Amino acid sequence: MSRHKKDRIVSNPPLFNSFKPMGVEGKHLHSVFMSIDEYEAIRLADFLGLNHEKAAIEMEISRSTFTRLIERARKKLSQMLVKGNKLNIEGGNIHFKQNIIKCNNCGHMFKIDIKTSLDICPNCETSDLFNIAGSFGHGKCCFIIK
Repeated sequence: MSRHKKDRIVSNPPLFNSFKPMGVEGKHLHSVFMSIDEYEAIRLADFLGLNHEKAAIEMEISRSTFTRLIERARKKLSQMLVKGNKLNIEGGNIHFKQNIIKCNNCGHMFKIDIKTSLDICPNCETSDLFNIAGSFGHGKCCFIIK
């Protein structure tokens, strides 16, 4: 029996969850699935430039686990770039620290603590808001973060 995977801490949900080559319908492409924790590894190491030790601390995992995670994520990115596969970001054993709320009326995006709720846009005062963490199936489950 395999061990239960430890939940990984992710700063905030990705703004985009699917990428594909232009000019080709997604239904004609092979899909590669990247977990949200693999996305976070790419964000921390390659986008922010953190070393593996610091990135592992951010995600509350060991350095060796982080190294395996980033290697899997880079392999999937290379498949997307070289083979033209569609990349989907979804799933994984994660909890978010922050959420991003997008106003569907004025387009503004607001980064808020995952424990905070936002019912009205502070910019245009509409209630037509999109909860990005919620679109990944997260929100109340993420309240357990230290």
